[in-house]
Amino acid sequence: MKTDRLDLRLMDCMDLMRETPDGFYDLAVVDPPYGLNIAKEKPRVSGRWNYTPKAWDSKIPDESYFEELRRVSKEQVIWGGNYFPLPPSRCWLIWDKQQSVENFAAGEMAWTSFDQVVRFFRFSFAANLDKIHVTQKPIALYRWIFANYAKPGMRCLDTHLGSGSIAIAAHYAGVHLTACEIDPDYFAAACERIRRGTMQEDMFQPPPPTLQEVELPLDPSRL
Repeated sequence: MKTDRLDLRLMDCMDLMRETPDGFYDLAVVDPPYGLNIAKEKPRVSGRWNYTPKAWDSKIPDESYFEELRRVSKEQVIWGGNYFPLPPSRCWLIWDKQQSVENFAAGEMAWTSFDQVVRFFRFSFAANLDKIHVTQKPIALYRWIFANYAKPGMRCLDTHLGSGSIAIAAHYAGVHLTACEIDPDYFAAACERIRRGTMQEDMFQPPPPTLQEVELPLDPSRL
């Protein structure tokens, strides 16, 4: 799938990065497997969930993945950074999910290469009605990242497209996103979701939140 802002590819991200010059991307925002095997849960199909178990989350990427990621991008945001052997960072991004289910994580952490302070993004994802991937993140989260850590026209990379939330956010943020997904089922579902999610004109989109505006109203139509 390719538009003026999105270049979405069904391929192994390692193949893409090996073909990419040093520092080609201004920013990489990635959400690689955490090695938790969470995708082996039973299938869920209802008004809130619609995905099939997969075996992609059995292990974390090896060091060659992180070496290539750092080589092809100038800055990085890596979700699940607390699961990976990464160097120390001052600037962690914390997504506070604002949920109280005892067995669910209260938040997720992203390692970054920025020399800034820790930031929190507070947003409940409990009412999402369009979940097609077991680790899907809200579009609002990526809109916040692009609003605060990117500029329109930047070249950005995502190595694990998943549900496609980042692509919808990139479209409206005006950044140029190249993203890979290795699973054909997820890729097809993400492309359809992205097609629907980018049909509206920018004038109908809410403004992106700033670092001072992290408390967003819960509106499922904007997730």
